[in-house]
Amino acid sequence: MYDRAARPQVTRRRVLAAGIGALAVPAVPAVPGARAAPVADLQPYASYWYPDSLPAGSPAPGVTWRSLRSWAPESDVDLPFNKATVPLATRFTPPPVHATARAGQARVSALAAFAHTSGNPSQGSPTADYYALTHWAYLDELVFWGGSSGEGLILAPNAPVVDAAHRNGVPVLGTVFLPPAAYGGQLRWTRELVRRGADGGFPLADQLIRVARAYGFDGWFVNAETGGGDARLGADVRDFLAHLRTHGKGLRVTWYDALAVSGDVSWQNELNDHNSPFFRAADSMFLNFNWSRAGLASSGALAERLERGRYELWAGIDVEANGWDTRVDWDAIVPTDRPHVTSYGFYRPEWTWTSLPAGGRSPAAFHARDDRFWSGPAVDPSAPGAGPWRAPAASVADRTTLTALPFATSFNTGHGLGWYERGTVLSDAPWNHLGLQDRLPGRRWVIRTAGARPVVGFDFADAWRGGTSLLVEGPLAAPTTVELFTAALPLSRTTVVELAHRTDPGSAGVRVELVVSPEPGRFVHVPAGALPPGGRGWTTARLRVGALPPGRAGRTIHALGVRLTATGGGAVRWRLGHLAVRDTAAPGPAAPARPAAVTVAAARPNGDGTAALRLRWSPGTRPAPPVRHYELHQVLPGGGRRFLGGTCGHAYYVPALRRTGGEAVTRVDVRAVDELYVSSAPARVSFRWSIPSS
Repeated sequence: MYDRAARPQVTRRRVLAAGIGALAVPAVPAVPGARAAPVADLQPYASYWYPDSLPAGSPAPGVTWRSLRSWAPESDVDLPFNKATVPLATRFTPPPVHATARAGQARVSALAAFAHTSGNPSQGSPTADYYALTHWAYLDELVFWGGSSGEGLILAPNAPVVDAAHRNGVPVLGTVFLPPAAYGGQLRWTRELVRRGADGGFPLADQLIRVARAYGFDGWFVNAETGGGDARLGADVRDFLAHLRTHGKGLRVTWYDALAVSGDVSWQNELNDHNSPFFRAADSMFLNFNWSRAGLASSGALAERLERGRYELWAGIDVEANGWDTRVDWDAIVPTDRPHVTSYGFYRPEWTWTSLPAGGRSPAAFHARDDRFWSGPAVDPSAPGAGPWRAPAASVADRTTLTALPFATSFNTGHGLGWYERGTVLSDAPWNHLGLQDRLPGRRWVIRTAGARPVVGFDFADAWRGGTSLLVEGPLAAPTTVELFTAALPLSRTTVVELAHRTDPGSAGVRVELVVSPEPGRFVHVPAGALPPGGRGWTTARLRVGALPPGRAGRTIHALGVRLTATGGGAVRWRLGHLAVRDTAAPGPAAPARPAAVTVAAARPNGDGTAALRLRWSPGTRPAPPVRHYELHQVLPGGGRRFLGGTCGHAYYVPALRRTGGEAVTRVDVRAVDELYVSSAPARVSFRWSIPSS
């Protein structure tokens, strides 16, 4: 797809290209590290390649040209920073919250660009202004969109995005992009990609499999749009896809509707004889945007005649320019009065972030817009309403990974204006790292009340842990239930739920009850305490829910929420900072194992009294609870700690370690953190300063 402003307006046919102009992020401040990188820069970036040969001339500043054919994991010095480690979680579909949201029918694929192809930091960056995608419940796959003729055509997802998606059961695909000649594409790159080896196989398909395995993501989105080929090339591309799919067992391959079996580019906007061989070779196909109602109907029917599922077809919906104001014939894809016709695919849903006004860019503003995009104008999946924008929540049944204990969330969205631990600020620096994102409410926001509906959302002004808390604010004229999580969590006699909550200054008093569903449709209210008006800090409640009577199908928690009542009337500002469910009888160590062998792999002074560090470590070896992620802190001279960052892997880049008080040596602690946010003992490494104190 190319930039909307650069294309003729006489047709909706879109070219799937992500050149430098198409990937421009308007009104986003510059990110340290996301820039032209000098040779000595230690910052690791997401990887990108050409198939084999490189363009003529020299790359632009900050761009590194690489050949996929020459790549090997053992020589990839950035691999430890780019390797995702969270396994793809299993999820299930609970009963939909609204009758129009159907399980087992239409699904959603999304092509999203989180940054430019080059200069995309591997391990987050020091800004909160970031596309922190959280609506995983509606996604079936995420394509890490990018690639350009001037940077590289093959793009691997960065680890934080993959780790966040996997925690929520969503596979992530890298991008193979062969652009039109008008955007720098060269047919030789297509021929190089699908060139056969001496054994008749496809060496670069094998390389793509090696990359996905080494980096820990789930497959490839293949988009061939360089024209001028012939039927022989078309057959080679088809066989290349089949090789990639069959030899990369467990990996997914999605094909974009551009190249035809003739070997030339011809967007069909439907599944037909000109592109069905590619669909049969792949797992799914993303149909170009100029589809029609009749064309989608015939596409679904043909898919079934080919003994494939109609919902393996993604009907492309371009929201890059207009977001929820995009005109879509929804009944052609997801009619309300008969079975869905196909699935659908969003192109560039990060519009909710890129289109934020320059004067109103904030993490909270982004999430409010993103909630509207995925849940609808009313921001309530239980009542999606009617209107020109049919949000995914109105048609697609949400899914959840909450099936095992322990489960905990601090409502951390993966970016913030500071970092909190137990309500105390350990860093006042903005940050983003999606690998640290918690599992968040999938239905945003289902609120039950006989009075006015309060405003519910993620707030960044205060938190119990991480960068975010859940804030409920507004008048409560009647008891109000906020449904948070659907689940299938085991409920034993020793199950407890813990929550940390508070009221803000100016709030009315609030009586809080935990809402638990021991069977679908039945809810039990467990008193969690009454908070006085005005705000007096965080309070932790520990509730024994194991005494609840079992449901008819056994002892299972099917849903969790809270019910709030304003004790003296008036408006409330109530925060939920932490929610955890655990079995107190569960055996095992109390804390995860301490990391081992922490080293400073490389360091470089920045010239301003700070230093950039590459840190590496190994996981602990003793039996212990599974590690959710690792957190790094600077040990301050007075004994305090400053949060530096976190990651799910075993390597982290610190862009600017600050020297404090002229110290000669700065100590950095690395701790393993488990699912209940219990930290290990620290593993410590020392960095000796060789630069003058600032």
